[in-house]
Amino acid sequence: MVNVDRELFPERPAYPRGPIITGRVIRLRDGYSREMKIRRPALVAVLTAASVARLIGVLVLSVLRAGTGSGGRRKFKELRKGPEFLVTPLRLRDSDGVLYEMEIHGHLPQSALEPADHIQVTVRSQKDADLAPRVERIVNITTGQLLTPRIPTLWSHLGPALVLQSLVGLLVLGLVVAGYVLTAT
Repeated sequence: MVNVDRELFPERPAYPRGPIITGRVIRLRDGYSREMKIRRPALVAVLTAASVARLIGVLVLSVLRAGTGSGGRRKFKELRKGPEFLVTPLRLRDSDGVLYEMEIHGHLPQSALEPADHIQVTVRSQKDADLAPRVERIVNITTGQLLTPRIPTLWSHLGPALVLQSLVGLLVLGLVVAGYVLTAT
């Protein structure tokens, strides 16, 4: 048997083929951030509806006082950039000795996974075939914990204030259209 230096010739990990893999944690690598892409049509629709409510708010406030500031409004370019989320590469070895690599997207409690923990993971392929599969759920058999990493969404990135503002804008637009239809008939 040949003695191979693992630092010079590291073992190549495989990507899991099935949706569920059971094995032992070999290594949790340091996490890094990855930017989430935001589709332009969804963002434009939300911002357009929100601008109607903002315009009405500015008009009401301008009548009540001499002028208003724009506040802490984020620019379209900032919103288009999308949120960043934590990506933590995970390696585990199954009972057959196969080394698998996958990615955990989002945050987990710091002590949730330790090397040598016996875990069962549910994975899903990513849109980019070059990337390791994404972990959707982890069952830590050693500790009995069920872990589900959460990543930011479009709605959490935009924030509740902007989403609420866009809903008010849609309501106002709906009332204006309904009023126009009723008066036109």
